[in-house]
Amino acid sequence: MSFITTIREDIANVKANDPAAQSAFTIFISYPGLHAKWMHTPEHWLWTHGLRGPARVLSQITRFFTGVEIHPGAQLGRRLFIDHAMGVVIGETTVVGDDCTLYQGVTLGGTGNEDGKRHPTLGNHVVVGTGAKVLGNIQVGDNVRIGGNSVVVKDVPSNSTVVGIPGRVVRRNGCRVMEERYDARSHRESLPDPVREAHAWNREKINENACRIRQLEEQVEQLNELIAKLTEVKVG
Repeated sequence: MSFITTIREDIANVKANDPAAQSAFTIFISYPGLHAKWMHTPEHWLWTHGLRGPARVLSQITRFFTGVEIHPGAQLGRRLFIDHAMGVVIGETTVVGDDCTLYQGVTLGGTGNEDGKRHPTLGNHVVVGTGAKVLGNIQVGDNVRIGGNSVVVKDVPSNSTVVGIPGRVVRRNGCRVMEERYDARSHRESLPDPVREAHAWNREKINENACRIRQLEEQVEQLNELIAKLTEVKVG
């Protein structure tokens, strides 16, 4: 695929996914996430052809102008959209699939000084919310949504939603892992809160138990009255 085709494809992707997007020209000149992605193409070429020093220097220049740090060794898929861009970090051995979206402050990083593959692998159609951290050599499946400020350090199955610190799966294959009574469909960043969810679930169960206890107390009282009447009859 030619570089011009990639640019056209990325601009069309922004138009389709960003409600604030305007003309193609405005997108071309004012989206630093796209600029960082486009600059990564020559940086990655230099890196894979043994020119690692120039690749690193060029990546730091890109970071200065865009606020996005993408290591030249990272592998990025087609139609990656880095929305708002500022503060995004993508590590050296990261692999990102096609049609992924990263919001500002996202880190695809490592957990220490490991050798070899030490950064995450994202499947296709993955959305990583604002400020989320995906750390270590882990696998994130296709069609995964990671909530804002989550910290993910374990593998995530496909078709899942992950939130929290540490990140945990709260939805899988369209079904809630734990009952959720709140509407999380109004916006793609509006993901469920597991703490609020657990609190609501506990409160509901407490109310159910309280009602059940009242029913049992009434039944016991009725039995006591019946026993008292039977006793009176026998004595009489």
